[in-house]
Amino acid sequence: MTSDDAMGTDRAAAARGPAPPDVDLDRVWVAVAGEVWRRRPGPVERLAGRLLRSPGLARALVTTPSLLLAWVLAAGVVLLAGMLATLGTGTPYVALLAPAVAAAGIAYAYGPGIDPAWELSSSAAVSDRMVLLVRALAVFGLNTVFGLAASAASGVATAVTLGWLLPMTAVCALALATATVARSANVGVAAGAASWAITVLAGQALTGQISAAVTTSVLWLPYLAFAGCCAAIVLYSTRIPRGTP
Repeated sequence: MTSDDAMGTDRAAAARGPAPPDVDLDRVWVAVAGEVWRRRPGPVERLAGRLLRSPGLARALVTTPSLLLAWVLAAGVVLLAGMLATLGTGTPYVALLAPAVAAAGIAYAYGPGIDPAWELSSSAAVSDRMVLLVRALAVFGLNTVFGLAASAASGVATAVTLGWLLPMTAVCALALATATVARSANVGVAAGAASWAITVLAGQALTGQISAAVTTSVLWLPYLAFAGCCAAIVLYSTRIPRGTP
């Protein structure tokens, strides 16, 4: 927990007033921590632990909010709807939806404010940056697989796969950078969704085609450059300050 988080917690506690004298908050927190870490690892967590060589990092990964079943199903439903719309209209809606869906998942992989196990996972013997990197890559990879499957099923995989993968990378990087700097997943989602909506609408206004944002090859290099800049922001904002033990 950072000093800002601690100050925020202290202010919130002060606003609520002192705890009842017969309530031991330290024991409550220890009990919560015990419940989270005492849970027996499932097969996915055991596999992740072997691959990552860290049981703590594996636990942090499987508790990622946007990797939980409800979120995965929601992302799948959205892309399924995009696939059906693509088949019905010929417009590559999967390519237009995939960046926004992935950006939301990436932002909600960040942690603070939306992940009840964030502070506990941060107590593992790995850096916050490593937890963030593993979570982000896992969410991005899962959404990429979903997008590729939906594109292939709608018959447009060859034509637009690279076209939507590159903007998806850029939008995800922006969402993650914003969420990391603002320490708010909701702000990250808003930034990612808004930026992609503006990009799509601007492409339509310039070319008359709603799919211009994913089919115009001249945009590929700017997408990559922008993603690189956002990645640098994430690395800088998650660095360990000098003098920190």
